[in-house]
Amino acid sequence: MRVWRVVGEVASVAGVLMLVAGAAAADPPTSGPDLGPPGGYHAPAEGAGVAALPVITGIEPITDRWLRVFVRSPAMNRIVQVQVLLPADRGRPRSTLYLLDGRGAPERESSWTEHGHAVEFFADKNVNVVLATGGPANLYTDWQRRDPVLGTNKWETFLTRELPPLIDARFDGNGRNAIEGVSMGGEAAMMLTVRNPGLYRAVAAHSGCYTVASGAGQAQARAIVETYGGNPDNMFGPPTDPDWLAHDVMSHAEALRGTAIYLSSGSGIPGEHDTPDQTDLTDTLTVGGPLEAGAYACAVALADRLARLQIPAAVNLRHTGTHSWPYWADELTRSWPTIAYALSTDN
Repeated sequence: MRVWRVVGEVASVAGVLMLVAGAAAADPPTSGPDLGPPGGYHAPAEGAGVAALPVITGIEPITDRWLRVFVRSPAMNRIVQVQVLLPADRGRPRSTLYLLDGRGAPERESSWTEHGHAVEFFADKNVNVVLATGGPANLYTDWQRRDPVLGTNKWETFLTRELPPLIDARFDGNGRNAIEGVSMGGEAAMMLTVRNPGLYRAVAAHSGCYTVASGAGQAQARAIVETYGGNPDNMFGPPTDPDWLAHDVMSHAEALRGTAIYLSSGSGIPGEHDTPDQTDLTDTLTVGGPLEAGAYACAVALADRLARLQIPAAVNLRHTGTHSWPYWADELTRSWPTIAYALSTDN
């Protein structure tokens, strides 16, 4: 697999990660990159008597090829909405790509469709695309305990065990899967791939961090949860709990061997999409710049780890670019050849 690197000047990994943690822990601005609502977040209501087996309870068309799909999840103890993009040719089985959102994941929509141009990009692709909705600030993981603010989070079980068989059965999936995410979702995409060997043929991660081990890596993960009022101890326990290390991609990178990998980040320096006519330019530069600089350091660290292990990866480290959706929309296009080849799709 092709590997390319564009490495610029960045601070130390630990130093920049602490900058990321500090920026995320501060009061979030009301606009800008990868942000949720300015007010408090309340988890969706959980239902009593959820069925013992996951089941699709309803489908609501947005268009003839863009659907809201409602899944009763025993793990999450509620009905979870995902969205599905279908190919034009639905007469034969096809692979499935799962797209994960960032920290401010909207409850009923996906930033991939609103800002990432996913609907337009996949219009001519022979693949099912499943977009997670909701789940802000929880890293798409299985939490140890229910959180009073963020509710019950069993996203790993939902995304890796409950949902794929339902998608394949209802939408002619062929069992080949890939996963892709941005920011928090990029971190989660790598984490889910490491923890579920063989489930995904390809993983693409943009502007994420890939360690939750003690120190700066755990600090950034805790800061993500705390921005929405959640308690990170409810996720993986106190700082010394071994569950943190069990979810650490850097420590378990060997599990990525055999998976097609695409890894990207900008440097945090303003680039082609950071222009004076942006309504949120101040937030993009003051928040999105430092966040992306931290993500750059994380990407460098993971790329070096993969290189030492001699695990092939396509790595795109850009000289410029902030932590914002225009750059991630570009990376959707750039990462597709890596994903499509691994899924053996014909377009």
